[in-house]
Amino acid sequence: MAKKATEEQIKEILGRGVANVIGVEQLTAALKKGETLRFKMGFDPTSPDIHLGHAVGLRLLKKMQDLGHEVVVIVGDYTARIGDPSGRSKTRPPLEPAAIDANAKTYLAQVGKILDVKKIDLEKNSKWLSKLTFADLIKLATNFTVARTLERDDFAKRYKEGIEIYLHELLYPLMQAYDSVAIKASVEMGGTDQTFNMLAGRELQKKMGLPEQAVISCPLLVGLDGEKKMSKSLGNYIGITESAESMYGKVMSIPDALIINYFELATEMPAEEIGVVKSKLAEGENPRNIKMWLAREIVALYHAKGAAEKAEENFIKTFQKKEVPDEVEEKKVAAKVLADVLVEVGFASSKTDARRTIEQGGVKIDGAVAADPLLAIRSGMLIQKGKRFFVKIA
Repeated sequence: MAKKATEEQIKEILGRGVANVIGVEQLTAALKKGETLRFKMGFDPTSPDIHLGHAVGLRLLKKMQDLGHEVVVIVGDYTARIGDPSGRSKTRPPLEPAAIDANAKTYLAQVGKILDVKKIDLEKNSKWLSKLTFADLIKLATNFTVARTLERDDFAKRYKEGIEIYLHELLYPLMQAYDSVAIKASVEMGGTDQTFNMLAGRELQKKMGLPEQAVISCPLLVGLDGEKKMSKSLGNYIGITESAESMYGKVMSIPDALIINYFELATEMPAEEIGVVKSKLAEGENPRNIKMWLAREIVALYHAKGAAEKAEENFIKTFQKKEVPDEVEEKKVAAKVLADVLVEVGFASSKTDARRTIEQGGVKIDGAVAADPLLAIRSGMLIQKGKRFFVKIA
């Protein structure tokens, strides 16, 4: 049995970092009684990194884990073959199984930054989805209508604008729903953009004679661009296993308008202290100073207080005094030319992004501006992107 949760604990758990709860009565009753619930959260390994946006839900899962509830983390190695169409304006490019497997290998260590990995079930959904026959798929598909599926915002928008929607994309909600059936989830958690998929799981469970899962949707953390949700595929994210220096520098790059949002969703700072932050900003405090406070809080969560302080020292040297940090991360790379290396070390989200950054004079090699995307890279080179990001080629 899990621990019985008090009214105050439930209010806290379902407050900050929660946008909406469907099935709140059943969930609240179960938490009060101390019934052991199975909390489900899934990740498609479209990238090797879990980021701060995912961490909003993971920290909520940690609270449930501390109360004694079961936590099931689904690695969507099978759903990743389609790619979640949620919030997408176009079809995702398919991923090769080898790339999916390589990305998935790092996930246990990453969720261990937040959760107790000894107390979680980590499951790949290929375990059950790969065993479904075509006849099984047809039978499952009878539970959902095309009209209902096209109601979801992203599909509705694409259909209205004449943007192609491929048949395999319509299967994604069904596949995610079946995950909930396979593991007998009591509660599913995800971003607000996952609401349709999570409700599909609730509906499929009901039609298959199982108790319906409650659904907890978490607010979406806006990415570094200040416009779109933090996303692996968009490259506007902060990975939870990035170095302290990289994490600190990226936090300092967020637009000022996101400061409070990041304090609320990406830190564990008490609400009273966040109130102090709001007051300081309202009184005219320099947002840069507040962002340095924010960066320290976030880095300390995933590294340590000392690492956060060291990252701040390096940032001040690099950004304010325009010096090279005392410690620069060394990396061994497989890529041979500059544009490819920028992608490999995480300084660019794609080759196109890398070329654009180089052409705009945003990359230096050993202190000199680099102009050639095909510049040969060799061991010992110091690569700098912008004012804050450095890597030395091992």
